[in-house]
Amino acid sequence: MASDDAVRATNDDAAQCKRFAVEKGYWKDPFITLLTQRSQNKHAPEISRGYYARVIAMRTFLQKFIKMTDGNCQVVNLGAGFDTTYWLFKSNGIKAKSFVEMDFPTVTSKKCFFIRKGEPLLNAIASEEEDIQISKSEIHGQDYHLVSANLRDIKEVETKLHDCHVDKSLPTVFIAECVLIYIDTDKTKVLLKWITDNFTSAFFLNYEQVNMQDKFGEVMIENLKQRDCFLPGVSACASLQSQKIRFTDTGWEAADGMEMTNIYKCLPHADVHRVEKLEFMDERELLDQLFSHYCIVWAWKDPNNIGLGSIDLT
Repeated sequence: MASDDAVRATNDDAAQCKRFAVEKGYWKDPFITLLTQRSQNKHAPEISRGYYARVIAMRTFLQKFIKMTDGNCQVVNLGAGFDTTYWLFKSNGIKAKSFVEMDFPTVTSKKCFFIRKGEPLLNAIASEEEDIQISKSEIHGQDYHLVSANLRDIKEVETKLHDCHVDKSLPTVFIAECVLIYIDTDKTKVLLKWITDNFTSAFFLNYEQVNMQDKFGEVMIENLKQRDCFLPGVSACASLQSQKIRFTDTGWEAADGMEMTNIYKCLPHADVHRVEKLEFMDERELLDQLFSHYCIVWAWKDPNNIGLGSIDLT
């Protein structure tokens, strides 16, 4: 499908934007250069600052989840692209029982190629107890799994998670970053309900567009259409409330969320001050507009009362 090709291309764009921001000094990531080429384009300061807020916030949430469960948990990254969190966390001693990354076969094939070629990436996955299994588009190690799947096909998702030896009784965090908006809302409901029906204790972190019914949102939608990139899940991105309802309507215990405008205010002030001196920004208004059209929503199912509902940025 042409639209799926366009969606896959957004991964390359995101990875290059992250590499550009890292090279500018927004945050440290020695692994991003092993997974993507340097962008030929210069990115506006508001783009880099937006990625900074997204990366730091999502990793803060994830680190809190892992700490709360004492590492006795699993991470499932849906539409993971060229994400480097597994390597960054492991190099800093932050470990979960298992990291699973899932994406289109064309994306995972590229990532497999880069992992084979990048010795630090491959060495981190290696262990004395278990051999690494590598195919063209999938990797299975002791605590890291990269698998190909179409998130619209819940049977395929279930099969691939089974192949990764995912334990449905362990606390599991699911991550999606600008992924669900590309999936029909009915298919997303099936996915979210399948998680709550099958996992004893679950947490979901969703970074995505919001407030998409105003003029700025309409322009964003139209610009993506010009790239053959359609948004069948955009109705759930109408507001923060609609973002949360998609979870509570599919069996999640509760959901909360914040626009990136407020997320940014919760980030460590000293580091934000450092970041804001990296590049001069002509118009703060454009950054504010971008932040008001993205959000992080988190949902939980916590029957054992381990405290998942208390995870936030504060």
